[in-house]
Amino acid sequence: MHVALTGATGFLGLRLLRRLLDTHPSVTVLAHAGSGDALHRITRFFELTGSPETFTARLPGRLRVVETDLAQPRLGLSGRTFQKLADGLGAIWHSAGNINLEGNLPELRRTNVEGTRHVLELAAAGRRKPLVRHVSTAFVAGARRDGVAYEDELDDVCGFENAYERSKYEAELLIHAWSREHRRPVLVLRPSILVTDLPPHPELPSHPLQVIERILRDARCAADPGGPGSRDSDESASSGFPGPRDRGPRSSGPAGRSLIRTVGHPHGRLNLLQVEHAAEVMVRLAGLAPSGGVDTYHVVHDRDVPVPTVVDLLERLVPLSIDLVATKPDTPSALEALLDFYPGMTAYLAHRRRFDDTRVRTRLGPSAASAPVGLDYLWSGLAPRGRALVLSPGTPPAVLPSVRYA
Repeated sequence: MHVALTGATGFLGLRLLRRLLDTHPSVTVLAHAGSGDALHRITRFFELTGSPETFTARLPGRLRVVETDLAQPRLGLSGRTFQKLADGLGAIWHSAGNINLEGNLPELRRTNVEGTRHVLELAAAGRRKPLVRHVSTAFVAGARRDGVAYEDELDDVCGFENAYERSKYEAELLIHAWSREHRRPVLVLRPSILVTDLPPHPELPSHPLQVIERILRDARCAADPGGPGSRDSDESASSGFPGPRDRGPRSSGPAGRSLIRTVGHPHGRLNLLQVEHAAEVMVRLAGLAPSGGVDTYHVVHDRDVPVPTVVDLLERLVPLSIDLVATKPDTPSALEALLDFYPGMTAYLAHRRRFDDTRVRTRLGPSAASAPVGLDYLWSGLAPRGRALVLSPGTPPAVLPSVRYA
């Protein structure tokens, strides 16, 4: 069976590509036209993550790159090229998407909804009736902040935290309608927040926590250009870190650290999952016999990470003190006003809901469980290579290893 993959140069897509190459002699990469040399970026990822030279040397012969535009009918291809592509496929993995939590709905729909529509157009045109594997998000659960989100639920009763969630919800509605119309099976995979312990690198795609850290750092620098953590300062972001503490409101932060009050819950929790494990679970689920309709799975961790742990982590990286408060401040500081431009991101600090993954555990058994995601793992994926995590005063620093592909 020949496989095509969209989003192959993205954070998750690169890991999916690695797993697919374990079981397929070749893969067609549906790359975004004009985005640069996809083959070079893919090769660099595998080089940087420790893949054997024998593996990377064979990539040009195993990967076929087709430049496409997901927002256009027929993926922007000529009719003849489109049909030839469709007829050669046995499965289509749709991992590409716009994940901008602050994006506007028309922009997000262009990629996430219309892009899905045109991938389904490709699947419908193929004479082999290729299987469709659609990567959605667990956050189609929307603005429901408590309780349990189940795999068979798909509604907008509670609304959405941001336009990104709505666009992914609308894409799933499209999937269900297409499956009914064509009587074709579709696998829908809903990952939670994906993370890695690979240290940041300019040639590697960012993950969500890196984006949050960058936003906080940029806002801090904009509010105080010469302060600690700015581009003009040599002070370590960890200086003045107060250590574990009560998350109750304060009037100011420790010396040298600006205070941010943001809406959040002291008992909130976030579901963070290792991206490598997510890709493995997804490929294994794709190997199961389909039911004939839409099979939806939550690809999530069985243990949530407390919001205060994530806050502690960010405070160690950026010279800020973050207080979780019940309501937005009536008189926000200049820094808090800057961060008000990112409501789609900060809303998750108030979440206490759980994602049920009974279907995944039933189908895959104990192997669906992942290793714990702790502060040390998260630190490794955010701090520059070689920078140690000191858990408390007097604790010897230890440089933490990063995952490597064999």
